[in-house]
Amino acid sequence: MHLTKEISKYENQSTGISNFQFQTFIDEVSPLVCNLNEQRAIAHILGTLDDKIELNRQMNRTLESMAQALFKSWFIDFDPVVVNALRGGNPVPEKFAQRAAHYRDNPDALHLPEDTLSQFPDRFQDSELGPIPEGWRVGIVSDLATVASGKRPKKRSKEKNVEFRIPLYGGGGIMAYVKEPLVTEPLLLTGRVGTLGKIFRISEPCWPSDNTLILFPKEKIYFHFLFFMLQLIEFESLNRGSTQPLVTQTDLSNQSLVIPDANVSNLFWVNVCPLFEKIDKNLEESSILSCLRDTLLPKLISGELRVPDAEKLVEDVA
Repeated sequence: MHLTKEISKYENQSTGISNFQFQTFIDEVSPLVCNLNEQRAIAHILGTLDDKIELNRQMNRTLESMAQALFKSWFIDFDPVVVNALRGGNPVPEKFAQRAAHYRDNPDALHLPEDTLSQFPDRFQDSELGPIPEGWRVGIVSDLATVASGKRPKKRSKEKNVEFRIPLYGGGGIMAYVKEPLVTEPLLLTGRVGTLGKIFRISEPCWPSDNTLILFPKEKIYFHFLFFMLQLIEFESLNRGSTQPLVTQTDLSNQSLVIPDANVSNLFWVNVCPLFEKIDKNLEESSILSCLRDTLLPKLISGELRVPDAEKLVEDVA
């Protein structure tokens, strides 16, 4: 009743606040209650959709963990460089001594094809961030991406509907919906004011609000690399706010990071792209299933749609 606005007739406006007339509501509204078997059948139908949505959610966590594990191995622990250094008899910095000992005892533990491994250096070099692979360099976020601020929309809706269907993002995620997207290309988003430190990878058209910072990679091969690299930044240390947390566009742009050469960056892109494509596909499917669930529920309860018809529909979709 709330979603269809039917309940609004039991709200009286007073000083800008809607006061719910509860006693009138319970006196006048008589919910239609179907028999227990039909209730169980309806619950089974909706439960089937919820189970599929939860399965997609779990699968996405696994897929992202796989991509993150590869990122850590290549760009934090520098495992391929350690292995190549051991093979070439070159020194391994003390910082990576534990990794070197692991691969010395388990030379085939990395499980990388030779043509991939050969793209990595076999030596380390010193830098202001400590030892890094030879030929790689220390740069800043703005070397790889354009950083901009979001904007405030003129109108928004707390609920998603036919007219307001584009997600409005704040620093904590989706906060409302708007009519038209501000951005249609893939982007990375984080909080500028209020909520700090959450990183969102957004592939669908959206509207980033004025309390967010958005990043557009200058080359697509850095998109997922930056997604994980941004998660390593200690955003609390960048806080310039006095009354509420604040991160400036300049401070984020100037954050240091280790930039691999183009060949390795492209290899990472090629390896993780299928994982994120599957994640996006699961998200799209879950969105469809969620809409179907919310559409079916009132129709089943009211008797407008019969259980066998709904079961067939769910079977076809799920």
